[in-house]
Amino acid sequence: MKIIHVVENLERGGLERAVIDLATAQVARGDHVRIVCLFERGQLADEAEAHGAPVHACGKRGGLELGVLWRLRRHLRGAHVLHTHNATAHYHAMAAAAGLGLRCRVNTRHGMGALDTASRRERLFRRTMPYTDAVATVCEAARIDLERSGALPGSKLVAVPNGIRVERFAARSYEARAALLDTLGLSNGTRLIGTVGRLNPVKDHVGLIHAFADMRADGVDAALVIAGDGALRGELAALIAERRLEDRVFLLGDRSDVDVLLRGLDVFVLPSMTEGYSIALLEACASALPIVATMVGGNGEIVRDGVNGLLVPPGDRPALARALVRLLGDVSFATRLGAAGRTWALADASVATMAQRYDALYASVRR
Repeated sequence: MKIIHVVENLERGGLERAVIDLATAQVARGDHVRIVCLFERGQLADEAEAHGAPVHACGKRGGLELGVLWRLRRHLRGAHVLHTHNATAHYHAMAAAAGLGLRCRVNTRHGMGALDTASRRERLFRRTMPYTDAVATVCEAARIDLERSGALPGSKLVAVPNGIRVERFAARSYEARAALLDTLGLSNGTRLIGTVGRLNPVKDHVGLIHAFADMRADGVDAALVIAGDGALRGELAALIAERRLEDRVFLLGDRSDVDVLLRGLDVFVLPSMTEGYSIALLEACASALPIVATMVGGNGEIVRDGVNGLLVPPGDRPALARALVRLLGDVSFATRLGAAGRTWALADASVATMAQRYDALYASVRR
């Protein structure tokens, strides 16, 4: 098949990671795949091209730009599948595809897919629904929310969970942990808690740092590593200094070696206030890490409480601290949780499984 993915750009992020992994799997099985960016190419474009998926940028700046639609239209001619990602990419692509007779027009709403029904973006998105064959959500929780809202027709909604390249992730190991402790200048007895994600208020790093400070005040010998970058970096650095945690909380910035980092941790934590189907959680599962996560969005579809991790209410700092202390204090329990998570990830969270699910969706709407 000739498959065209349309995105805003390929900057580093969960949506973009999922698109590149899906495109790579489709190329590997013999499909002709192209990725078209409305705006700039982005940091990950070279990686997509290295795996056989050419990337084209339309150079959009803002507002209605007819030139962007014409450039996009050229890439859509002859496509068997038009697969867009999130609202802005979708309504631009649908406008550009008018009259081309495309038989399979699929959109994926990443994250929880929440609709601000009053916004111009979402009004334009909803107007494409008569011409859209299916809208995929990345978790069942998002599909249910969108159907309940009445904003989108339930008959066109289907959950297609994201997958990751599970083969990249090895189970956590003593050697990796010792190497990370050495890099951080910490003693061998220090337990390592880690999280991965952009430094954004919805990830609630502030709450995590406060919960960790309370753990330290109770004498827990642990350190916290935070991988990712974003607008809150300065604020978080100030909070770390205020709580006198400079030698125990480490802002690692954007990392391209997350698979290596995860292998060195004892526990993974995701304290988000909202979440879709978290790539970071899937990667933690594949790394055999016991997990503490908040009960939001699709987290409960990845982390089963008491099976491969612990779930806590969002914003509940004492509960977050208690769950982390429990996993740090019961190594046998934590190890069982981590092993269960890896077993599940290898079976159900691979890119191959995600690609098969999209194949089935494409086939169902092309009939």
